[in-house]
Amino acid sequence: MKQETMSALDGGAAEAFRKLYHTVVKLRSPEGCPWDREQTPLSLRGDLLEETYECLEAIDEKNAGHIREELGDLFLLATMISYMHEQDGSFTVADALESITEKLIRRHPHVFGGATVKDSAEVLDNWARIKIEQEGRTPKDSLLDGVSTALPVLDRSYKLQKKAAGAGFDWPDIDGIFDKLAEETGEVRATLPPVQAEEAAAAEQREAELGDLLFTVVNLCRRLGVEPSVALQRTNSKFIRRFKYVEEKMKRSGLEMKKENSAVMDRLWNEAKDSEH
Repeated sequence: MKQETMSALDGGAAEAFRKLYHTVVKLRSPEGCPWDREQTPLSLRGDLLEETYECLEAIDEKNAGHIREELGDLFLLATMISYMHEQDGSFTVADALESITEKLIRRHPHVFGGATVKDSAEVLDNWARIKIEQEGRTPKDSLLDGVSTALPVLDRSYKLQKKAAGAGFDWPDIDGIFDKLAEETGEVRATLPPVQAEEAAAAEQREAELGDLLFTVVNLCRRLGVEPSVALQRTNSKFIRRFKYVEEKMKRSGLEMKKENSAVMDRLWNEAKDSEH
């Protein structure tokens, strides 16, 4: 019975992907959509990033319908970009799918082979070793060279720190990070007016100190097991939700959104916070 259920699921997924693939082929055809035909892998980079964050937002909301929709958008973009390469002869969509399947099987010998592992840490160790020994990946000059320069800066900072921590370069305890956070906050304060240095130099120093502060906050996120970009995206959504509440209430009261009405806006902001709790 279980095998029959799995086969039915496989067939449904295969048919659904077949429909998606042929829809993309039609969109990219001479009889398709002018906008879709004009797109390139480079032009879709921003869409890919945006849809990823929208999917993260849906996951945070725990809204299955919204998650399904956003994952569909990601499937579309992945298929579209793969098909663009199929059109220019670089590789096919099937090549991309087969490649990731082969990689998953190769890098999970404890599932698809005779290897055994005691925990997830050993899984990651095997993963790194297989990349070098079986796939011929050249070891990097530095551990940090393995972190993509294409990542958004917040994510790249997180990955850089995670790599360094994996090599033992880390705070002995979380108190050290909190102390560093206080130190960096003080150094940012020291750059505030009045500043004796030349204006351009002062601005550059302030930027450097704020960068250090952000880097330390990312380090705290890592130590607490929180993805900083995901946490910030969640806070952005919360800010938008509360600000819109303030806007709506101010409009109903006939008041303008301006500094002179900040006391009213603060009260409404707290109302929005209280309503969420």
